[in-house]
Amino acid sequence: MGEANLTCVKEFILLGFSDLPSLQGILFGIFLYIYINILFGNGLIIAITKFDAALQTPMYFFLGNFAFVEICYISVTLPRMLSDLWTQNKNISLLACAVQLCFFLVLLFTESLLLAVMAYDCYVAICKPLYYTLIMNHKVCVQLVVGSWITGVPMPIGQIFQVFSLPFCNSNILNHIFCDMPPLMKLVSGDISWNEVLMYADAVLFGFIPFLLILYSYIRIFITIQKLPSVVGRSKAFSTCSSHLMVVGLFFGSGIIAYLQPKTSYMAGREKMVSLFYTIITPMFNPLIYSLRNKDVIMAMKKLLSKWMGS
Repeated sequence: MGEANLTCVKEFILLGFSDLPSLQGILFGIFLYIYINILFGNGLIIAITKFDAALQTPMYFFLGNFAFVEICYISVTLPRMLSDLWTQNKNISLLACAVQLCFFLVLLFTESLLLAVMAYDCYVAICKPLYYTLIMNHKVCVQLVVGSWITGVPMPIGQIFQVFSLPFCNSNILNHIFCDMPPLMKLVSGDISWNEVLMYADAVLFGFIPFLLILYSYIRIFITIQKLPSVVGRSKAFSTCSSHLMVVGLFFGSGIIAYLQPKTSYMAGREKMVSLFYTIITPMFNPLIYSLRNKDVIMAMKKLLSKWMGS
């Protein structure tokens, strides 16, 4: 009788912001404005790092690739959210949910690894300046970027396959703004202990380990900066990596809160807000952080914008 009463779902209902019916139009306008700003800001960074001769260095090569990942990352979730707000059709098939989650995790892991690569670049630039051009040559930079993309692919695909091989029964209500792993696991019927182990293993492998590598790089950087004889030299060295350090804090801080919070403190409303932070707010602020704190980027943007406006 228990098996007979078990009805397995073929699609989910993403609740999103359905608890705010009077604000659907306002939320659509806000998120559309944010999406356009993210596309424009990161697209501008890609353009200047590609075409400005003064920015043809490893640091800006990584920054351009990071901006491209940010555009892909935000495009996995935000267009679907805009569509749901506009049409009020919140249904999403299991296949569409699996594809969205797979791309989201791959890009999330790629971004984490790229941040570690950028920290390593800062470390070499400040701690080993005489060997910088030798260590961070173009071939090595390309290999590091490609490695960040390839390394982040196998684990999410395997985990998604395992999760969606399990039955989703009795409830198809996904109380979230997109298909994310923690709320999705709550709808799986049966034993999910192994899947939870894999989820935390992914968090350690692609979150905690890159974070430790970044932390180690910055400890070495700060030790080296403190040994510099002049105040001007210390200030210049620190400004080289301060923007990246701010982005790291935003990205890993929100990610840790979202994926490593204990089950007893789980709250759907709070998780939605945290998800908004690391999926939307962080990509929106990244171009501002890198441009406002970097004179070379500001000059390159001014030249590019004046060229576009002149033509």
